[in-house]
Amino acid sequence: MAIQLKEINSKKILTEATGYLDIGFTHSLNPYSGCAFACRYCYVRELPIQRFKGIPWGQWIDIKKNARENYRKEMKSLRRKQQPVNIYMSSATDPYQPIERKVQITRGVLEEMLEYPPDVLVIQTRGTLIERDKDLLVELKEKCKLIVSLTIETDREDVKQIFAPYAPSINKRLEVLKKLHDANITTQAAVSPVLPFTHEFPKRLKDKVDYIWIDTLTIGDGADGKRSLRLKMPDLFVENHFSEWYKQDLHIKVAEYFKRYFPNEMIRVSKQEAFLK
Repeated sequence: MAIQLKEINSKKILTEATGYLDIGFTHSLNPYSGCAFACRYCYVRELPIQRFKGIPWGQWIDIKKNARENYRKEMKSLRRKQQPVNIYMSSATDPYQPIERKVQITRGVLEEMLEYPPDVLVIQTRGTLIERDKDLLVELKEKCKLIVSLTIETDREDVKQIFAPYAPSINKRLEVLKKLHDANITTQAAVSPVLPFTHEFPKRLKDKVDYIWIDTLTIGDGADGKRSLRLKMPDLFVENHFSEWYKQDLHIKVAEYFKRYFPNEMIRVSKQEAFLK
């Protein structure tokens, strides 16, 4: 799949948190626009940034080459105003998609964070490249509240291939989660969105996570399932004989199942529990 790459100078790198993130986060941080993982269920496909792009999702990436400089400048301004800074990275892209290996925009921002740390940083990714930055994360966790949230929406590789064929394998993500956890970095498995999984899924997360965060396509796409509907997700579930996994109350059943294996305080559900106090 050919991807159109473009270097840009962004006006800002920190965006005030609204909507789904307005529950404790103050800002989102997206080192890129666009995402090469191109997951079929991604709600960003339905946002204006994509709907008016004219290029299919997954086939373009804007590289914010001045992200590091912007972060330093914006953090200095926020600290002068004595404002809290709770960052979600990232909300509309993946900070560890493949291009990051070459251009290192995310790593540059993390290096700036060592000098100008936020109060809270949640890194949301499905990219196993995050293992490269373990050295920075170990330092950063001493300067702010840090959570690495790795998307593991299923334990079935065949299911992953249907919904997110360009994303790293489930086994590799589990390996990286374990390595970060063993480095005393607070880790979270984001079962988001919930995709069909086996009865062994909770066992595969044992000793790898501090938290498990559960969300679904019907409550977690930022539009009460309307974006997922427009993306024809119900049809895709039916086509693959997964229709029983596309239900309004799925998050309740999944949370109850995981609570058989983990303490209640480790299980978090959707928007209201997305920000860890």
